[in-house]
Amino acid sequence: MRHYVPEIALVTMCCSPQTGMDTLEPQLAYSDFLDRLRSASKRVLLLDYDGTLAPFSVDREHAFPYPEVPELLTRIRDAGTRLVLISGRIAREALLLTGVHPHPEIWGSHGLERLKPDGNYEVGALQPEYESSLLQAVEATRQFNLESRMEIKPGSLAVHWRDLEKGQAGQLCEEVLRLWDPFLHADNPLDLLRFDGGIELRVPAVNKGSAVEAILAESGPDAAVAYLGDDLTDEDAFRVLKGRGLTALVRPQFRTTEAEVWLKPPEQLVQFLEDWLRAAEGAQT
Repeated sequence: MRHYVPEIALVTMCCSPQTGMDTLEPQLAYSDFLDRLRSASKRVLLLDYDGTLAPFSVDREHAFPYPEVPELLTRIRDAGTRLVLISGRIAREALLLTGVHPHPEIWGSHGLERLKPDGNYEVGALQPEYESSLLQAVEATRQFNLESRMEIKPGSLAVHWRDLEKGQAGQLCEEVLRLWDPFLHADNPLDLLRFDGGIELRVPAVNKGSAVEAILAESGPDAAVAYLGDDLTDEDAFRVLKGRGLTALVRPQFRTTEAEVWLKPPEQLVQFLEDWLRAAEGAQT
């Protein structure tokens, strides 16, 4: 029996978000996924943090989740779902913000770090040439008087400007691009990543998509898997999961995306989590 599908703004890339109209294809994708979730032997919920579970905050240390989210995530995990955060933040930084206790599994620094629920911590090794380039980039950025805007992470260096006006942010972006240009065209070039409120220099081949690949390999082909994210950094994960699970863009405003469905936070995000919980709890009865 097909389950009730809530009134969620489900759109595909070809749809015009201005119409506000749902389309048959994503509605069916959502409904079919709920059916699969109910009967699956394993359930895996993958979640970005900033902009997805929590609204953006100028003060990154106070980017707390939407009020209903921590309790729902805790109940989802307790109902047998493998709950995983995949964040651009350092893993232990994300841990302090989630409000979920005990903490869920966290893949930080776009997947380079892994903090397990039992506290075990793993971090990927960097090739010496990339580590050297990052160290040089850190020093160059410090000398440019940007230390207060820098975030140094395993495998990457970010500069944030969420507190600046649009014009100031654009000017700073151009300055950082010029500063980092040598590291993008070296013999072993680093990757450039843009995100909402900043820009990042990082080692290649490590991203949220590679984290999802690793989790899928551990979970097996019968697992029901969904990934929720908001940013351009989440597109790698959407592409990897395409055809293998449900992908959802969580943003107040629509943008072109590889995701199958679009959820407007916080109401539709909460509704999605409630649907997941009902499906998981229903499977236990």
